[in-house]
Amino acid sequence: MIVPPGSRIGIIGGGQLGRMLALAAARLGYRCHIYAPEPSGPAADVSASWTQGAYEDADALATFAATVDVLTYEFENVPVAPVKLLASRLHPNPIALEVAQDRLAEKDFVAGLNLRPAPYRAVDDLEGLRAAIADLGASAILKTRRFGYDGKGQARIASPADAEAAWAAIGSRPAVLEGFVRFDREFSIIAVRGIDGAFATWDAPDNVHENGILALSTVPAGPLVQAQVEEAVAMTRRVAEALDYVGVLAVEYFATAGGPVFNEMAPRVHNSGHWTIEGAVTCQFENHIRAICGLPLGSTALAAPRVEMRNLIGAEADDWPAILADPTAHLHLYGKGAPRPGRKMGHVTRLLAG
Repeated sequence: MIVPPGSRIGIIGGGQLGRMLALAAARLGYRCHIYAPEPSGPAADVSASWTQGAYEDADALATFAATVDVLTYEFENVPVAPVKLLASRLHPNPIALEVAQDRLAEKDFVAGLNLRPAPYRAVDDLEGLRAAIADLGASAILKTRRFGYDGKGQARIASPADAEAAWAAIGSRPAVLEGFVRFDREFSIIAVRGIDGAFATWDAPDNVHENGILALSTVPAGPLVQAQVEEAVAMTRRVAEALDYVGVLAVEYFATAGGPVFNEMAPRVHNSGHWTIEGAVTCQFENHIRAICGLPLGSTALAAPRVEMRNLIGAEADDWPAILADPTAHLHLYGKGAPRPGRKMGHVTRLLAG
């Protein structure tokens, strides 16, 4: 089904990803209506309408859905049960949401496709954690099954003696223990799949994280990552097709001596794809809108020989005067108000000669 320009797009969630989706939609002639539990947010400045309501409120969500022509979401921690009632007009579908919300379900899903996740074990209690450490080895990372992002809900384990402290650090919640993966670089595949099954990817960015938060994405990536991109794209396509996915999908990988290792997926537009706004012919946000509305996908080709995207974390956003004085820089501030340590306040993209 084609949702033509002039229609209304409902976005569940009102953060910076919703903001950038709404901007892209407006360029194509769509009006966006946001649904979120907060009274306002970064997407409010650029959207036609905002409805405040709880994500768990199925009746309120249904009322909201009746005002729009197609639905999407900007982050994956939306309760699945109420949005399943909207499945006929929601992209990506709730199955993708359900898989990505739970790290154990996600890893089981990927393993079931005969792909290559990091070694892992389910952990339900402290004794289970000790058993998992004995099985996988002490050099590992413990992650909550749900709601962890940007390094939150995680604890590193260097020896069996760290088990009790790690379990307490994640709040004694159901978790996954991931065995140590020796990797040289981290990269992501940002893909888009249309309603008709059309599939495309952007250049794979080489990603650098600091304190568990993405700091820098660069394209083209170096030769180590480039050598593994073809296999990683094939893996990502298998994930997308198995989920009958529509929209932008991001999958993060470790580049290892044995090839790309699946780290995690995000069923939405992704921070490591922000460089595409200026750095690609068609950005991830526009192609997401095109996909969910049944439009032809746009070109994902590079718009410059080299592109670099750096997140502005906390007070780094206060450097806007110097950034604006740089002729290579494109500044994006998210309108979040006062900066806080560890909070993504914006990003800057630079188009470089090479």
